[in-house]
Amino acid sequence: MSELPLDDRSDAYVDSIGREAHVHPDFGTEWEGAPIGIPYVVATSATEPVDVEYVAYGDESDPGPFPIPLDAPIEGGPEGDGDRHTIAVDFESCRLYELYRAFPVGEHFEADSGTEWDLSINDGHPEGCTSADAAGLPIFPGLVRYDEVVEQGVIEHALRFTVSESQRAYVAPATHYASDNTDPNLPPMGLRLRMKSDYDCSNYSDEAQVVCVALKRYGLIVADNGSNWYISGAPDPRWDDDHLGDLKQIPGDAFEVVATGATLVTDAPDCQL
Repeated sequence: MSELPLDDRSDAYVDSIGREAHVHPDFGTEWEGAPIGIPYVVATSATEPVDVEYVAYGDESDPGPFPIPLDAPIEGGPEGDGDRHTIAVDFESCRLYELYRAFPVGEHFEADSGTEWDLSINDGHPEGCTSADAAGLPIFPGLVRYDEVVEQGVIEHALRFTVSESQRAYVAPATHYASDNTDPNLPPMGLRLRMKSDYDCSNYSDEAQVVCVALKRYGLIVADNGSNWYISGAPDPRWDDDHLGDLKQIPGDAFEVVATGATLVTDAPDCQL
């Protein structure tokens, strides 16, 4: 990642996201009684599968049932009215289960979309299909997690982030776009950015410095529409929100777009699961 050349549109893409805007850690402890970030639970072979009824993108979703408990934490809290992602990861079987706009109803979930991922392989969603994320990507692998940052002191993957306006296009590993805007200067889903190597994070908290290293080594990937430069992570009551706040000093100008060699797709095929 750190050795890849710059994309020809790097400056235009960064300008459109906001060169003077700043990073925002979209994770932490709590805000107004709800956890900050996208939560997950750990499933095992003993976790009871739960049926899923899709109300929006069922033809682009895996049918379930999924081993996501009905009382699993939901993004935004039980009364949240946002994306309401809920996630279960089974480390024993190397499988990941994710729902978008999930509502527990009786003995099942109602959700807009959902995906089951095999983490033992480079499992990609079919072209043209959404997942629990707008870009057709898995969510969990792109989250900043407390165990990585504080307990291990290292993040070894790219980080998921959002932009307010995206292009009607995507680049691999994304498989889906979520916009009708054909402006070529807007970022497509799946676009990869990295922090410039000379950006100085040395005065930031230890937690922020760990994130900075990952941003230089593995970068960011456009995964959804939302607020500009919002980096996704998992909530945890052990986070120090003040320390995470150091990330808010990082301007958009600290980033550049890399050319991964992936083809820009502007006319996606019909989803075929």
